[in-house]
Amino acid sequence: MATIKDVAAMAGVSFTTVSHVVNNTRPVSADVRAKVERAISQLHYVPSAVARSLKARATATIGLVLPNSTDPYFAELARGIEDGCARGGYCVFLCNSDDDPAKQRNYLRVLQEKRIDGLIVASAGEDAVLANSLADAREPLVIVDRNIEGLSADLVQIDHERGAYLATRHLLELGHFRIGCITGPVSTAVSAMRVHGFIRAMAERGIEIEPQAIVEGDFSGLGGQRAAAQLFDTVRPSAIFACNDMMGIGALRVAAERGIRVPQDCSIIGFDDIELTNYTYPALSTVGQSVRALGEAAAQTLIERISGAATEPSRRRVVSPRLVLRESTAVYAEPPHVRACTSRIACANTENTHYDAMQHATP
Repeated sequence: MATIKDVAAMAGVSFTTVSHVVNNTRPVSADVRAKVERAISQLHYVPSAVARSLKARATATIGLVLPNSTDPYFAELARGIEDGCARGGYCVFLCNSDDDPAKQRNYLRVLQEKRIDGLIVASAGEDAVLANSLADAREPLVIVDRNIEGLSADLVQIDHERGAYLATRHLLELGHFRIGCITGPVSTAVSAMRVHGFIRAMAERGIEIEPQAIVEGDFSGLGGQRAAAQLFDTVRPSAIFACNDMMGIGALRVAAERGIRVPQDCSIIGFDDIELTNYTYPALSTVGQSVRALGEAAAQTLIERISGAATEPSRRRVVSPRLVLRESTAVYAEPPHVRACTSRIACANTENTHYDAMQHATP
């Protein structure tokens, strides 16, 4: 590989002159510049990014740590961050922590050793050690999606509680009252906020939530399948709010396997509005905001912090969610024998009989 000294020798100039041509740090005559550029082309010389960054004290690179890059939500988020950074002249180093706090801390150490200009982190769960590590970071920092308790940093996230409230209220307005909720891991703040939104909407309608109506999932499609199967076996809901789209997709699968028609027999709504929800059958209703736009907002926030345009200690940018209604939710079609009931308990019992009939029917 050619060095700066090789270029200087071929062009017949000093290596400092080559450096001035490459970095535009001092005026150079047109004749000398032409010789240097010709030598660079012939030798296929590539300037050392490390050497240039040491001199400029900037690398034009951003570190990005995600909990699961195979999850469609985080894949779309990463794309939005990459697009936003590219427009600002930055490249992105992507690290996947696999929801492992120890692996996440190791990636953070490696990225900081690479002298990145800034860092964007989507946290892998709750980790007090991570908060301490990031508090000592020299680079500008943006937290996206999941807040990290005990850390003062720029935060970009959707209004999780509000989104869950909107999704649940939509089901209630369709006439559903026996609604199941599939949560994310109970240890995460995101899951807690979404469950709180579900509970608030139900409480406003004066509907008491059965303990079995809230089932813990893990934000994955398989977790949604398992939780939905449990709901169908116990609560027999006429509607399900899944705290993310992948679990909603899992619930769609279980309903199809059991001959439960969506939305005629059971409405299902998710959260996040990932692109995949357009292509399920039926297409999944959801609540959220453009995931790519959320990533672009995180990138913009970080670039503003790097450039000095943001002067306050930390900022919290909360993106407002919106309902995205597709094919998986519909007005509750109350069976005649349920409509005739005068007792909520009696209705529940007759509804269970109706559900048993549906599950043994031909799809």
